[in-house]
Amino acid sequence: MDRISISKGDIVRMKIEAIVNASNTSLLGGGGVASSIQKYAGDEYMQACIALGGCNTGEAKITPGFKLNAKYVIHTAGPIWRGGNKGEPELLKNCYDNCLDLAVKNHIKSIAFPSISTGVYRYPVELAIKIALKEIITFLKVHPELEKVVIVCNDERTTRLYKNYLKKIETQNLF
Repeated sequence: MDRISISKGDIVRMKIEAIVNASNTSLLGGGGVASSIQKYAGDEYMQACIALGGCNTGEAKITPGFKLNAKYVIHTAGPIWRGGNKGEPELLKNCYDNCLDLAVKNHIKSIAFPSISTGVYRYPVELAIKIALKEIITFLKVHPELEKVVIVCNDERTTRLYKNYLKKIETQNLF
């Protein structure tokens, strides 16, 4: 899949059309990616988030990127891991699907995702990767207008796991 790449880095500094904010349902405060985006995007960004009125788990909403390199921020509230039997896989799937749908609806050609819910929400990385890559690859097969998807990981382990699973998908033609 030449339209998917995986890198280790800071999603906030990406020079790409849209970045995904893995946020809490209020779209305010929080840690990780959300707090980093708020820090760099500026006060107008916070006002835009407030105006959205929150975001249910699995849904996606969009704001301008304001002072970020990215033109847009697509917000999604990932599921909190509670053992896997409380609808977490379907909710995580919805996060990726709804972000990708929103990107296409807004004529966005390139988007960067963090590893949604695998930080403070404790979703097991090995399980989250399978959902993320399956949804992204499936979407790209029917949406050639989306030219580039980057998954930006914040540590070596997560980066390695994503790269290894993507290689496995490519060599075994899993999807």
